[in-house]
Amino acid sequence: MQNSATSTTSKPIRSLEDALERCQNLGMRVSRQRRFILELLWQAQEHLSAREIYDRLNHQGKGIGHTSVYQNLEALSSQGIIECVERCDGRLYGNISDSHSHVNCLDTNQILDVHVELPEDLIRQIEEQTGVKITEYSINFFGYKNS
Repeated sequence: MQNSATSTTSKPIRSLEDALERCQNLGMRVSRQRRFILELLWQAQEHLSAREIYDRLNHQGKGIGHTSVYQNLEALSSQGIIECVERCDGRLYGNISDSHSHVNCLDTNQILDVHVELPEDLIRQIEEQTGVKITEYSINFFGYKNS
């Protein structure tokens, strides 16, 4: 049930290769900087701020400017190639762009991706209560790793 209505014709992005292929299919240039950002997000397997992406890439010796990082993140997230999570302390970017849920760890401030499938009868119950046909959903869980 966690399928996106917006990407009905394109397959979900599940790998770096899928992300690069989607860029090419959309006619987006896969510049050196864009490739660095995508590679980093797939290697990191976590949600990172633009600043963290900038710092990590430059620490790896991949000279890339602040502006280039921000512009590429905006382009990639606006095309649905990467995920952008809005938080009160800024935006975080992740590599999974298809519909999924998050576990927000309150003591480490991490966001973990999880794929959750709700039972069909629960979805039908929500549809009956609201009069809205559910086509996609994501759930935010909150908790502590070190309780």
